[in-house]
Amino acid sequence: MDSARIAVKTNNLGMDRHEAIKLVGEWGIGGVHITANGPFAHELLSKQDRKDLVKFVQAQGMTISAIMMWGGQVDLSEEENWEAGIEEGKRLLELAADLECGIWGAHVGIMPTETSDPGWDRMVRAMAQIAAHGESVGACVAIELGPEPPRIVRRLIETVGSEAIRVNYDPANLVIWPALLAKRRGEEYDRDLAMIQFEPVEGVKTLGEFVVHCHAKDAIVKCDGQHQEVPLGTGWIDFERWTSLLDEAGYTGFYAIEREVGADPVGDIHDAVEFLRTL
Repeated sequence: MDSARIAVKTNNLGMDRHEAIKLVGEWGIGGVHITANGPFAHELLSKQDRKDLVKFVQAQGMTISAIMMWGGQVDLSEEENWEAGIEEGKRLLELAADLECGIWGAHVGIMPTETSDPGWDRMVRAMAQIAAHGESVGACVAIELGPEPPRIVRRLIETVGSEAIRVNYDPANLVIWPALLAKRRGEEYDRDLAMIQFEPVEGVKTLGEFVVHCHAKDAIVKCDGQHQEVPLGTGWIDFERWTSLLDEAGYTGFYAIEREVGADPVGDIHDAVEFLRTL
């Protein structure tokens, strides 16, 4: 893989955000993936701050691949904080536009599998409002995969019908979430069924045309049904197959390394960069 297409989610490095950007720049890759919280929260960054951040990243020889915010804190299928979630989504789209990446990645909630569920209508109406704002400011929301199978995500995108709703493809989440959902429901985890329903790799055939950003992350589910994120290349994701399918779908964007656990995040992420370079 061309190093120019590799990015790192810098808040995972466990250090000052600006120092993390400098470190990643030394690795000779193309991008940084910014989490829009802490010092990079949208409400703390003025227009000038945003311009300065873009220039700082560019000075390290990189660009911002995407911003990320909402890792499960907001569920647009639920009534609680529904309007507030929509308004915050609009502000995050504005931040993505100002940071010149135009992509805001987010878990937007758990999409109901049945369109008769009231939560489905709430999700569609919320995403339609967010998408309309995205179209006006020149940014999109990239739904991060996980809580629902690819076919359900495609149904939402096609229902709303806006190019401002795209996909952030995280194959490891499609391993992790079926195990998490089984545990929540008090059910026994069935690997074969989970792979058929959630299609961690083959789901690219369903969503490839909508993918604008990817998370390079790996995972397994242990014998007791507990999920575990693992270093890139050591889990269940066939990265050669996954990247090949994305190439066939015409994807030309970033693969942003996300490493949310582990005692040595810097070492794990650096190893992940080297792993991606072998593909």
